[in-house]
Amino acid sequence: MSGSSRGGTDDIGESGTQSNNNIEEQVFSSLNDNYYSLVRERKKSLRARYYFGLIFFVANLLAWFIRDYAQSLLSNSLQYLKACGVGGQDCFHTFGVLRVSLGCYIFFSVMFVSTLETRKLQEGRNSWHCGCWGFKSFLLLLSITLPFFLPSQIVRIYGEIARIGAGIFLLLQLVSVIHFIIWWNKLWTPEDERKKSCSLGLFISTIFHGASFCGVVWMYTSYASRSSCFLNIFFITWTAILLAVIIAVSLHSKVDKGLLSSGIIASYIVFLCWTAIKSEPIIIRCSPVNSEKENRDWITIIAFLIAIFAIVFATFSTGIDYKCFQFGKDEVEEEDDVPYMYGFFHLVFSLGAMHFAMLFISWDLNNSPAKWSIDVGWVSTWVKVINEWFAASFYLWMLISPVVRQNKVTGNNEPVQETTDSSLA
Repeated sequence: MSGSSRGGTDDIGESGTQSNNNIEEQVFSSLNDNYYSLVRERKKSLRARYYFGLIFFVANLLAWFIRDYAQSLLSNSLQYLKACGVGGQDCFHTFGVLRVSLGCYIFFSVMFVSTLETRKLQEGRNSWHCGCWGFKSFLLLLSITLPFFLPSQIVRIYGEIARIGAGIFLLLQLVSVIHFIIWWNKLWTPEDERKKSCSLGLFISTIFHGASFCGVVWMYTSYASRSSCFLNIFFITWTAILLAVIIAVSLHSKVDKGLLSSGIIASYIVFLCWTAIKSEPIIIRCSPVNSEKENRDWITIIAFLIAIFAIVFATFSTGIDYKCFQFGKDEVEEEDDVPYMYGFFHLVFSLGAMHFAMLFISWDLNNSPAKWSIDVGWVSTWVKVINEWFAASFYLWMLISPVVRQNKVTGNNEPVQETTDSSLA
């Protein structure tokens, strides 16, 4: 009796152990499957960014085609559309660009509304963002086609609004660039205990400052060699003054942020000044390039294609840089969180649609840009100049704002805590 009892107890113990092992295996298998499912969803999410970037790139090419070549190829097809006016004139050139931009804006606005506040990879909105490409292709085609049936008055109103949207996009891009400079500065600046033995930061800052100085000198010799080029002389001289102020403020004892970040922003400001001058209408006496050849040689074509890629890259990089626009405390990321904010991503692309429209029509609704030209005209020039000045002012404020706050807090006898965004050294 006792032997059989022990045998039964052993059998029960073994079956219980096996049951526990099975449960553990099931739990482990379930967790393993869930992990790989999250990995697959994350990869889909990251790939989707490039698909949307490709859509945006195609929209840019379509806007260029409508502006420069559609009238000679599609005039017979669009002349019957009432919204396109006599001979389809209101669907080509400037208004054609605005219609394509409006269609792209509609598409990304729909994506923005439908993916806003998506947080987890298991949500249905995540599947919509990462998949359903057949339906989204139909939605894109419908969005691009619809504006060609809208009256020209509505398209013109959109063009006026697009100026504001493009300006907002430039501000977002500027914040993203400054955030990148801060990150780059922290990457190349050695830690406090290694500053005495590491000269990498000093070497890189020397390169950037040298490039900025050479850029100013080169612009003087190339675009301001004559007294008649007074506007270029003003742009370049004011840029040099801004560089001097930035360096002086960076080295001030109360700021003491070093030269690396100021060197990077100096190069960026010089670049903006150069692009502003390049956007001026062709003036032979102030340009190193013969105006008769500038719109015909292969350099112009390559520059145009590079400009399109720059538009797409600027929009893409700003769209995924959502963290620099988070003003609250950083939240702890979990495994099932989306890798980037879908709503913000699509919002940037919708504003980017307005931005590329302004670049293709040179910010002028009554302008008819030449073929293979982009962002050329006095309006474009002043937009870039103001963007340059705003970039310098924004950076200077980031340098002095901690000092201003410190003085206020010190007056109240409270401890000072410097924000991470203002830590440029």
